Amino acid sequence: MKKIAFIGAGSFGFTRDLVRDILSFPALADSTIALMDIDEERLAFIKEAVDKIVAAGNYPAKVIATTDRVEALKDADGVVCTILVGSVDVWRHDIEIPKKYGVDINVGDTRGPAGVFRALRTIPVMLDICRDIERYCPEAIFLNYTNPMAMLCRVMQEKSTVNVTGLCHSVQGTASMLAEWIGAPLEEITYLCAGINHQAWYLQFKWNGRDAYPLIREAIKRPEIYNEEQVRNEMFLHLDYYVTESSGHNSEYNAWFRKRPDLIEKYCTHGTGWNPGHHAYILNEYRRMEHKWKDEIKAWLAKEEIDLDRGNEYAASIFNAVFGDGTVFEFNGNVRNFGLIDNLPEGCCVEVPVIASRRGLDPLHVGPLPDQLALLNNISAGCEEMAVEGALTGDPRKIFHAICYDPLTSAVLSLAEIKTMVDEMFRVNEKWLPQFKHFN
Repeated sequence: MKKIAFIGAGSFGFTRDLVRDILSFPALADSTIALMDIDEERLAFIKEAVDKIVAAGNYPAKVIATTDRVEALKDADGVVCTILVGSVDVWRHDIEIPKKYGVDINVGDTRGPAGVFRALRTIPVMLDICRDIERYCPEAIFLNYTNPMAMLCRVMQEKSTVNVTGLCHSVQGTASMLAEWIGAPLEEITYLCAGINHQAWYLQFKWNGRDAYPLIREAIKRPEIYNEEQVRNEMFLHLDYYVTESSGHNSEYNAWFRKRPDLIEKYCTHGTGWNPGHHAYILNEYRRMEHKWKDEIKAWLAKEEIDLDRGNEYAASIFNAVFGDGTVFEFNGNVRNFGLIDNLPEGCCVEVPVIASRRGLDPLHVGPLPDQLALLNNISAGCEEMAVEGALTGDPRKIFHAICYDPLTSAVLSLAEIKTMVDEMFRVNEKWLPQFKHFN
């Protein structure tokens, strides 16, 4: 019997879907599912939901729920992390303070000033989790879903011995979207995707072995498809390769779309994929979730029948490959760049194909990215490297410099304005960042 621990199990959507997927593999159907969260009320609800999945599938699995991280991790074979450090009342400032200075952020969980400060608050907690894994389940496969993905994975892979990689559903999600646009069954699509988290590129995208990019170019000539992902479609038209993650996210990661109100209106308001481009949307959505989550989970629990079909998240297939039935599985994971992408910084966090097998996790060498893609990735990867160094050393100057070169921030603000903004963000986060003794 294998044991799989969920840290931050109160993330209902992720936990329900991943448990459903894990138990769908016969070799994992009798696993012990250890649910851990610091919120006892949410933990009780997710325990009830997972019990419902187990009963519906008639699985021989065992489910435990605990607020004790050590109890959840002890002797685990696999660990999934979906935590959020602080409520919306903490990280709202990540978006609202830059907005006050003219930096119009949409989601703010990955990079830029908002992503950096989220990383600063989250890195100490992630390293604490890694220390517990080193002590109580050192051989476990640790799969992180928490953002900001690249900076968190970069720190954990340097400062711990844990076998950790980060997962994002944007790679397979975008592949499915592109396949639908060209009318191709997803099972007939193959691709090579590499870059950095939320900004990886389909270096190849093929339908039955033939280049499908000409079909994608034709598809986005249709207004309904172009308007579905305006930012990403513009990037494709001008950079020649399609990028992962939604237009709402990608509008933040460059200097082209959010530096003027007219550009925000044109590209970031009506066609950003899963969410409107207005900076307040994500705050309002999370406030709604904070008030409505109980009603939504109760409604799900009241359903007579639930869908037990396996979804397209990577975690379950990775666990099955490593300690289930051993079926080899390829996925895109976040790992340090040691000889993987030739023209991105050595040691930075990249998102590349990884092979999961009985041997563990083996990332694949990709080679160089096309120059125009590498240049954009290098800017963000360099900023993340500085931010990580600042986080680990408690050096606020490194944090300031990392944000200075953020593409969107630098397109809008002067250096002096960035310094004022960063100082204000430090002040509002002061109690969450004891590692920074002085920041003025």
